[in-house]
Amino acid sequence: MTIFQQRLRKLRAEQGLTQSALASLLHTTADSVYSWEKGRSEPSFAVLTEICRVFHVSADYLLGLEDESGTKFY
Repeated sequence: MTIFQQRLRKLRAEQGLTQSALASLLHTTADSVYSWEKGRSEPSFAVLTEICRVFHVSADYLLGLEDESGTKFY
């Protein structure tokens, strides 16, 4: 499981959102959210930006390039 998959699932669960509820916020389908969490596909850059806005995190955090405190790994 990739860091993106883990963090997306964790953030969604922490907010008490179902895959369907997150999909509604992102104007996509629950199948898309399921596929991202299972690693079958990846969101577009536009959707990744919306995920960051919904959860108030950076793309670097979602992609595993920084930790929770903002420390960069590159």
